[in-house]
Amino acid sequence: MRLPELRLVSYLGRWEFAARYHLSASDAESLTIAELLALTAEPAREGFERLSLGYAPTWGVRSLLEAIASTYQRVAPEHVLAFAGAQEAIFWLAQELVGPGDHAVVAVPNYPSVETVTVATGAEVDGLPLRPEEGWAFDVGELERLLRPDTRLVAVNFPNNPTGALPEPETFVRLVELCEERGISLLSDEVYRGLELDSARALPQAADLSDQAVSLNSMSKAYGLPGLRIAWVACRDRSLLERLERRRHYTSLCNPVPSQHLALIALGARDAILARNRAIVERNIPLFEQFFARWHEHLTWEAPQGGCVSFPRLLTGEPTSSFCQRLVREAGVLLLPGEVYQSDLALISDDRFRIGVGRRNPEPALDALERFFQTDAH
Repeated sequence: MRLPELRLVSYLGRWEFAARYHLSASDAESLTIAELLALTAEPAREGFERLSLGYAPTWGVRSLLEAIASTYQRVAPEHVLAFAGAQEAIFWLAQELVGPGDHAVVAVPNYPSVETVTVATGAEVDGLPLRPEEGWAFDVGELERLLRPDTRLVAVNFPNNPTGALPEPETFVRLVELCEERGISLLSDEVYRGLELDSARALPQAADLSDQAVSLNSMSKAYGLPGLRIAWVACRDRSLLERLERRRHYTSLCNPVPSQHLALIALGARDAILARNRAIVERNIPLFEQFFARWHEHLTWEAPQGGCVSFPRLLTGEPTSSFCQRLVREAGVLLLPGEVYQSDLALISDDRFRIGVGRRNPEPALDALERFFQTDAH
């Protein structure tokens, strides 16, 4: 398999830890290990110190699988397989679900590897664009027109990265039903689930709705714990999980024992952690709204409907590829240019950039961005 450069990761690799202000973070504010341990009872904290740093089961430790399954309505522990981050799961899922002679549909924009790995399998892939002029809405009717007898996979990501878009629950249910009716595997990336400010907008989890659907989630985004490198696939098709488990023998093999223990603690404090992170987003959105209102001649902005990222538009005529480079070099503020989401399946405008609203105290970064615009204006 020949894979293109993953431009999003390369760009962040160059600037994420060099920039003074990371204003494009895709994850919620992280907890320290001490803060996480403080959320659990003393025996669990003591148990962390006594962990043996040996190998772990390739599926994930049983207690972690049980905790993950408890976050679903119709998923049992045997329907869960752990991975070392969502990226690993995407890598193997695409290869397991499609190949040469198959057809797939990928919603765009999406996390870029969903597209690149699916294309690299040799499958024929169509893009289903989320259109900004329609509020990044997901069009089930357009999806139905794209489906073919050889369609084997539909891949979506809601709440969406990078737009923050979120379809209505009835739209999502219809999507799941459509895939089930046609015998199509649905890959539903749900890593931002839990950060909806309006709880009524929270989507059901695909794996609860259909035994053909695959729900992908992780500790990285909504929980704000990307350093754990714990993700999982939930699917009631046990044979699919068994094939995936054999594939991961060639990559991570198993998850680190300390990470699994800490993830188990986080899942036990799930409600508190998600409430904390929603509160951060809720506090931040008015600050961003005020900033974008002051610079309405230069920028347009849509607050995320779910998750903690948005995809604003630069109105100056300068491509965001050069704008973001100037910004990080001159002001130390990191934004993610739309070019890293460029797709061969649908047009991504070069006047878009990703901004994150999930980190605490964004005021210094917004102040630096404001000074940059003030200087640029003169």
